[in-house]
Amino acid sequence: MIDHDPETGELRDVVKPNVAEFTVSEISFALKRTLEDTFGHVRVRGEISGFRGPHSSGHCYFSLKDQTARIDAVVWRGTFSRLRSKLQEGLEVIATGKLTSYPGKSSYQIVIEAIEPAGAGALMALLEERKRMLAAEGLFDAARKKPIPFLPRVIGVVTSPTGAVIRDILHRLNDRFPRHVMVWPVRVQGETSAAEVANAIRGFNAMARKPDLIIVARGGGSLEDLWGFNEEIVVRAVAQSTIPLISAVGHETDWTLIDHVADERAPTPTAAAERAVPVRADLLAQVASLAARHDRGLKRLMTERRTRIRAAARALPRPDDILALARQRFDTISGRLRSALVKNTLLHRRDFENAAARLTPAPLKRNLAEQARLLARHGATLRRDVRRVVELRATRLGSSGKLLNSLSYKSVLQRGYALVRNAERTPLRAAAQVKPGQEISIEFHDGEIGAVADGHAPPSERSAKKREGGQGSLF
Repeated sequence: MIDHDPETGELRDVVKPNVAEFTVSEISFALKRTLEDTFGHVRVRGEISGFRGPHSSGHCYFSLKDQTARIDAVVWRGTFSRLRSKLQEGLEVIATGKLTSYPGKSSYQIVIEAIEPAGAGALMALLEERKRMLAAEGLFDAARKKPIPFLPRVIGVVTSPTGAVIRDILHRLNDRFPRHVMVWPVRVQGETSAAEVANAIRGFNAMARKPDLIIVARGGGSLEDLWGFNEEIVVRAVAQSTIPLISAVGHETDWTLIDHVADERAPTPTAAAERAVPVRADLLAQVASLAARHDRGLKRLMTERRTRIRAAARALPRPDDILALARQRFDTISGRLRSALVKNTLLHRRDFENAAARLTPAPLKRNLAEQARLLARHGATLRRDVRRVVELRATRLGSSGKLLNSLSYKSVLQRGYALVRNAERTPLRAAAQVKPGQEISIEFHDGEIGAVADGHAPPSERSAKKREGGQGSLF
């Protein structure tokens, strides 16, 4: 190959190296394919850094780092909604996904498909953080906890249908007080455990015939095994339950977040059954004891009342002694009654005679004369008022009559006009309303005549008649 030297202007031979040329895009996508083929799926342990929550698109972008290195990470929106663990800044996690590159930035990243806290220490840190958050919302307050019913008719149990837990609960209930039990089968461990437990609690609350009590139970296990009962979805389902709920998850030393929000916590599933119902035999013995005490108390009360009544009866006087004084008073009063009536009659007769002697016609005549004068004076005033009202009404009536005459069509007839009506007495206002041979009536100022229409006159004839006859008809 001959090349031109710009400094000397001479031509020279140039040897071109035997190396393939690539575009930037070819290099970038070749590296992307190589990276994805070499690292199909990996598990990466690191600390979450730069986490700011999901993007407006729903995707999450952050980094995983350790002491010496950092790798970009992305969680797509669909994957983020299915993550069991809650992402937060500084949490050490183990992320499962595939490595790939982003050609637009010449960088590589891990697309995370699953993520979990790294070890018990990280789980405990996450548990404490979640516990503080939920406690701040008041979900653990004692004031919001509901009382456990004394003897529920129906008990709903949320647990695995195949484990020993449900058998222990049913056995203990049958020993203490047999009740109707409804079991909602769920997985008590694994990725779907939390969602299934939350759905079971909501399902019992949505039933038409709800159970009176719910028991959420599981046997013991490690922190990872019991983690489903620490999930926020389960805690909120328990908090929203209108049915009282007993949590019985793990052994006595195992505590989960559901224990804090439940209305009561039992150390074991068997203890939950014991707290759900009383012992039937104890209740029967207690009822029998109370019945015996009631009978003894009633007998003592009757004996005491009988003794008191007998003592009171001995202190009471005889009936004849009680009525003796009243009989004596009656006899005394009845003996004085006749003389008192005679004396009263004489007194009233004397008062009547004295009043009759004072009665004369003179005061009555004076009263009648005074009433007559008052009536005459009021009568004159009334006649003047009536005359004034009649005159005023007559004046108004005369004015209304004049106005009526001026507005009446008869005043128009007085000026030489006539009113034409058809057989139904309806006024005819135009010649087009009259048909040949139609019966009509014509009213003048001095009377009314009947007529029969013979047809319409030609316009020239009507004009001539109008000139000969003057004004013509009003209609």
